[in-house]
Amino acid sequence: MSIPRILLTAPASGSGKTLITCGILQALVNRGLKVASFKCGPDYIDPMFHGNVIGTKSRNLDTFFTDPDTTRYLFCKNASGCDVAVAEGVMGYYDGLGGMKTEGSTYDAACTLDLPTILIVNGRGASLSLLALVKGFLEYRKDSHIRAVILNQVSPMIYQGLKRQMEEELGIRVLGYVPKVTELALESRHLGLKLPGEIRELKEKLARLAEVLEDTLDLDGLLALAKEAPDLQAVRPDFPVLPEGKRPRIAVAQDEAFCFTYLDNLELLEDMGAELVPFSPLEDETLPEGAKGMILSGGYPELHAARLSGNTSMLRAIRRAVENGMPCIAECGGFLYLHRELEGADGVYYPMAGVIDAKAYRTDRLGRFGYITLEAGKDQLLGSRGMTIRGHEFHYWDSERCGEDFHARKPAGCREWDCVCAGESLYAGFPHLFYYSNPDAAYEFLKKCGEYETC
Repeated sequence: MSIPRILLTAPASGSGKTLITCGILQALVNRGLKVASFKCGPDYIDPMFHGNVIGTKSRNLDTFFTDPDTTRYLFCKNASGCDVAVAEGVMGYYDGLGGMKTEGSTYDAACTLDLPTILIVNGRGASLSLLALVKGFLEYRKDSHIRAVILNQVSPMIYQGLKRQMEEELGIRVLGYVPKVTELALESRHLGLKLPGEIRELKEKLARLAEVLEDTLDLDGLLALAKEAPDLQAVRPDFPVLPEGKRPRIAVAQDEAFCFTYLDNLELLEDMGAELVPFSPLEDETLPEGAKGMILSGGYPELHAARLSGNTSMLRAIRRAVENGMPCIAECGGFLYLHRELEGADGVYYPMAGVIDAKAYRTDRLGRFGYITLEAGKDQLLGSRGMTIRGHEFHYWDSERCGEDFHARKPAGCREWDCVCAGESLYAGFPHLFYYSNPDAAYEFLKKCGEYETC
């Protein structure tokens, strides 16, 4: 496939990647272009900004979750039919597994997808030293893929001099600058950026930012760089599909409390033959009619604990369904929801579904953060003992009963632990799963959904 594409990266987190990426996306959409956007790494919130607010089709790219062929397939599948694809990096450009490897890094994604890369350099408190920084990033790996630079938080007065010297001395294109736009900054909370719907006047902010970037960035040069990307070859991976006539209806929690879902996971289930029906544990009184399986995604149930607890009809319906054997995948926030009690963000404990006979409580630190490979300790919903699947953990809440039916190992270092409450019809734990890392696990879930008899 011929896909014009670019990658926006930075030397470190906090350099302004998300703000600038959103501004560029908005500017390209304003030009009437059909844009696909991607976020490197296991991030749910940035793709919401790309997709929900700007209206572009947004997905994740993750070279830990998927092998190179699958990564290329998902990229081509999701960028098909678009005029340009824009990917946003994660952390620092070369920061990968364990912080000491390039595997799983933004750079790894650039190599896998042959992405012309633009380095966003924060110029706050520096001037000529920025050349040394850029030179180091260009030379650290011979195939750096870095083709251009954007200077962030620099004044128009100093920009022209920096641009001239950077292009003359380093031979790198400089595609403009972003002035200080403090009034347009995006707000944050404990799991990252606030959700798009919570930020006041967000669309107006992005509209103003796009106007600024039309003046200060060379967007025509950016699009020309994207067109320099070579063709990509991608082959659809093999995965099982349910027989004709077997199309189980799966209820998928989707609302403000349960919004951390990989869209590629859902599309894989549909490609395997599932019928997905969204529902709201906040608003609905019961599960969708005819549901034969359930997915409780991650999100922010702690922010909506009072409302979730007050919807006793839904709590009863979910507990009854799980106890009757309806196959259920509950990840992180969904796992918290299944507890007997959940400590809300207000410090009050609220009754929940009661499937997990334990309390879930707030901690003061990020727990078991990062990538993991899970190995099943017994036969369960997703497959046989010994099966593996990849995922990640990212949470400030913890549980009196995290489970012990899977064993988690970090891909770098020696940290490992037991986790997940699992059985023939249940996967409930903190790890978020990426189904393409083991499509057979998703298929096992769907098969058991098809066998479930509704009560």
